Amino acid sequence: MGNTSPRLMARLKRKKRIRKRIYGIEDRPRLSIFKSSSHIYAQIIDDTKGQTLVSASTLDRDYKLHPVTGRKQEIAKAVGVLVGKRALDKGITKVVLDRNGFLYHGRIKALSDGAREAGLEF
Repeated sequence: MGNTSPRLMARLKRKKRIRKRIYGIEDRPRLSIFKSSSHIYAQIIDDTKGQTLVSASTLDRDYKLHPVTGRKQEIAKAVGVLVGKRALDKGITKVVLDRNGFLYHGRIKALSDGAREAGLEF
């Protein structure tokens, strides 16, 4: 991978280990979460078709119309609620969580709690 940090390498190793077991099918697609230092992204993916069904992020137009200010966890929760509402509009109620190698706490936990609040089942 070139000049990558040990921290990134550890995350990619965890991601690989997780993705061996997690696979999104049509009736239970995969909710994939990615976070950078300033933004958070969530998308619901059907791996059988290789299609993104729903997505939301802090760069999203709907999010920017009604931005949430405060801690990054509160922002992540708002993105989780947004992706959850969009999924329910498309008829998706059950998903499999793909934390993308990130540890399940902080912003990842907040986003998944927001999606659960909106009505998604994990």
